[in-house]
Parts: sequence; C-alpha cells; structure tokens
Amino acid sequence: MNYDFNYAKGNLNWDNKLLASYGLTKSKNNEFEKKTDDRFEFNSTVGIKASGYWFYSGFLNFKTQFTKGYVYEKDLNGKEIRTEYTNFMSPANLSFGPGMLWKKSDDLKFNLAPATAKIVFVDKNSTLPNDAYFGVEQGKSARFELGFNASGYSKITLMQNVTMENSVNLYANYLEDPQNIDVDYTMNLVMTVNKYLSANLSFQTIYDDNAFKGFQVRQVFGAGINYSFITN
Repeated sequence: MNYDFNYAKGNLNWDNKLLASYGLTKSKNNEFEKKTDDRFEFNSTVGIKASGYWFYSGFLNFKTQFTKGYVYEKDLNGKEIRTEYTNFMSPANLSFGPGMLWKKSDDLKFNLAPATAKIVFVDKNSTLPNDAYFGVEQGKSARFELGFNASGYSKITLMQNVTMENSVNLYANYLEDPQNIDVDYTMNLVMTVNKYLSANLSFQTIYDDNAFKGFQVRQVFGAGINYSFITN
C-alpha cells in the first residue's frame, strides 16, 4: 500500500504518506519461509509558505515492521535453524524536527531539517553488549539521537504507462560518528498493462551502521493487480 493524503489551503501545505508492504518467499532448498519485504512507514510534513517554492516546515517519520525477523544459520548436521532477532516495534524509529521544505509539486519536493530528534525503540530483552542491537545500550528500551535529516521525493513519467518513483532519506547523528550517514533509498518502477494489471520493479538500499555494517539491498520484480482512487 502506498497512500498519499495531502492538504493545501492558502499558505498552508500538509503532506502525508503511508507505506505498508509485506512479502514472503518459500523454496524447496530452505527449511523456512523468509520475508522479502516487511515495512510500515508513516511520513508527515507540514509547511507554511515562505517564498517561491520554499516553506517553513516540520516533519515526522515513523517506521517499524509487522512481524518477527530471524537470523538464519546451519546446525552441526547442516540443517537450517533460525533465531528471532527483530519484531514489531523492535526496532521502531521515530524522527521529527523543524526545517525548510522546497516543493514544486506533489511529484517533486525535498525537506531539510538540521535539528532532527531521532528515537530508536527496541525490546530491552533483545539488546546486546556493546550497543550491538541497533545502537541501543544493553538493558535499555530506547536510544536518543540529534542530527541532520534530508529527504526527497520525485515521480516522473518515463514513457506512456511507465512511471518511476524515487525517494531518499539521509541522516547524520551529531552526537556520535556524524560522518557515518544513514541512507534509505527506494526506486519503484510501475509499468501499467491496463486499468487493473501492472508489472512492478522495486529496488531499495539501506545503510545504517547501527543495524548492519554494510549496505543492505532488496530487489523485487513481479506482476500485480491495481486499484487506485482519488478523493477531494
């Protein structure tokens, strides 16, 4: 689900986006079905007209997952085993702060927030030594950060019935290793066959050194059934 509900009146602009996705895959070579996608995210940005395409803004971002995540290994007999690692609200990220929004249209905008508060929530029973569980201290249920957030969104039509969405979110924590910039980039290519059928290609890459020392990449290609509606 990818749902926008935006409001504009006079000098006020309020954009909201809800993203929810869940996918599983099962192959004969694996003991368990595994998630290909698990995401719940809400974004909200309110702006008051400043000049031209610029707005004084405040933003809020919340994201977590729906179900348990696992670490997969092999036992001494070569059989696949799994250990629970994540769950709903563990982790969950809440970010908010003031900034400046540049918005030309609903399909082209970016927001800069130089004083962003970020709180990482986890199940304290899952925390690990040396802040190894999403940067949260062992025995604690939350971690507070203060940093710089930049986010952008664009949607373009490449050709008839082919559109591409790009969204990116960058974050640097002033309080610890500000040179390690968190990155979350998603590209979604939609190729419409007719009113109800489409093919979709999604690519996402994430870098967050508190979660994993390296880039995480997800690619999905498939066919789908579409239902869209617009309300005023």
